[in-house]
Amino acid sequence: MTSVQRIRVPAGFLFAALYLYFSQPQMDYLVGGLTLAVAGLAFRIWASGHIEKGTRLATKGPYRWTRNPLYFGSLLMGLGFTLAGANSGLLGLFLFLFLLIYVPVMRREEEELGEAFGAHYESYRQRVPMFVPHLKSPAPAEESVSQNGQRNFQWSRVILNREYNTVFGFLIITALVWAKMIWQ
Repeated sequence: MTSVQRIRVPAGFLFAALYLYFSQPQMDYLVGGLTLAVAGLAFRIWASGHIEKGTRLATKGPYRWTRNPLYFGSLLMGLGFTLAGANSGLLGLFLFLFLLIYVPVMRREEEELGEAFGAHYESYRQRVPMFVPHLKSPAPAEESVSQNGQRNFQWSRVILNREYNTVFGFLIITALVWAKMIWQ
């Protein structure tokens, strides 16, 4: 694990603290921002219901549009919450940190997937963009069946991938931002 991968969670907590201190939520920003954050959360849940880490290469669901839908969902969530905070300085800091941390992480994970899945991953990599989903029709998903015979979204995978932590974090930040807006 690279040093950038190790700091992404602590950096996220540090940004959250700065965000909660410096945000100045207002109703119109809060509604728009939370709408975007909900879209990001939904995208992450959709992706986590398709991925079986270390077992097979995910190519279905949102993995047909981007090779990194979990990180794309995180970007949408972060942008949404940053918008809800109504502070442009926070937006710049968020984007800087996101690029600084996640671009190297995605590149390292690409190396690991290439080693694990070889030509299958290379074929997938050629068809599907690394991060920003393409808007044309999705790349065809190669037929692959997991060990339990399932190929589509599974709530059990969402739980196994501990995406409930993201949901809890989303709810906590939403409550704190809402409270700050009411009490400021």
